[in-house]
Amino acid sequence: MTTPWKYRYALRTEGMGSSIIRELLKLTEQADVISFAGGLPAPEVFPTEAFQAASDKVLREMAPKALQYSTTEGYLPLRQLIVQHMARHGILAHPENVLITSGSQQALDLIGRLLINPGDKILTERPTYLGALQAWAAYQARYVTVPIDQDGLRTELLEEALRAGPKFMYILPNFQNPG
Repeated sequence: MTTPWKYRYALRTEGMGSSIIRELLKLTEQADVISFAGGLPAPEVFPTEAFQAASDKVLREMAPKALQYSTTEGYLPLRQLIVQHMARHGILAHPENVLITSGSQQALDLIGRLLINPGDKILTERPTYLGALQAWAAYQARYVTVPIDQDGLRTELLEEALRAGPKFMYILPNFQNPG
């Protein structure tokens, strides 16, 4: 007897396909490929010695706490440091307003869960971060797009795009880099 798995999945999975990003990243494992598509930083710029020193210090001084589960919103001292950093840039926040995620995909999925209903319109740049579109596919968002040029979002086209009534805008101010 075989289980008819397709009938057990949530209906929202019907429109999901394989991850294009995952397929692109597979190409980066080939020795003869230099990929600009995966958003991978150059390994030579990794501060490996600093990371090693920080890891050694944490494991030496507080391993039992550092290796234990934490609260779902993230390690409080880290959230406090983020709040201090934001304050130096004129942004008032509190640790309870800060959520630590495992990366942009988790954050984008949480945004989808919180804000997107089926059919909601989201304004994005064209092109935009493929990972955002994939993260929100399960929530059945529709997109209103505005092209970019060498200066970023073409703001002269924004007013017309806003007439479509998007629920929110997803734009990337730093060279269209989501990180």
